[in-house]
Amino acid sequence: MENILFDKKDHIATITINRPKALNALNTNTLDELDSLLDEIENDEDIYVLIITGEGRSFIAGADIAEMVNKTKEEAEIYGIKGNDVFRKIEKLHCPVIAKVNGFALGGGCELACACDIRIASEKALFGQPEVGLGITPGFGGTQRLQRLIGLGKAKEMIYCARNIKADEALRIGLVNSVYKLEELDEEVNKLAKIIASNAPKAVSFSKKAIDSGREKDIEDAVKYEEKYFAECFTTSDQKNGMKAFLNKEKFEFENK
Repeated sequence: MENILFDKKDHIATITINRPKALNALNTNTLDELDSLLDEIENDEDIYVLIITGEGRSFIAGADIAEMVNKTKEEAEIYGIKGNDVFRKIEKLHCPVIAKVNGFALGGGCELACACDIRIASEKALFGQPEVGLGITPGFGGTQRLQRLIGLGKAKEMIYCARNIKADEALRIGLVNSVYKLEELDEEVNKLAKIIASNAPKAVSFSKKAIDSGREKDIEDAVKYEEKYFAECFTTSDQKNGMKAFLNKEKFEFENK
């Protein structure tokens, strides 16, 4: 791949957007590479956690403005659909996805982070949806996911004002889960990923599906998803062996079966 680095170790995979000279802006080629790689990850049951980050001082500085500037309405719609399709794949991936936000997370970068399950930021991270300052709206889900994460009023303020916020404010409003010094970021994200990967992979995956499926439903319908996936866990050997190990006070490593 030209614009993406990929690594997998101990059931933890890492995608690094690698266009540092462009601050990792998402052009069509990068989206295509990401799209293809996500398909491979979805079909790899040996991956329990995915980390997404950026090379250099930027997470993702946004979509590629140079590529967008002369698009027609029809071309812009195709581009928006492409970005949204890729980000939905991130959102629906079988395993949890952690955004390791090392620097600029603007426009498409903020939108990609919002599509992840968990966002961990360095103190140097900067978040924002600057699109209206460029004459456009957010195009990769920013008008929808941001309000679900931080509330309607704050999301509208960020989008309407095209105002960037620092990591400490992002933490205060619930946009990120944790903030660390830049030199501590790798260690802390890896620590979190290992904790998640140490639990029953199918149970974690079912939990993700239950949470996301019921998020926009009323409670009567939402708990039905939990009932379904809770019962599904009892078809796995990890449930049987894990519970037996607990009762016998023995150590047990889950096998994703």
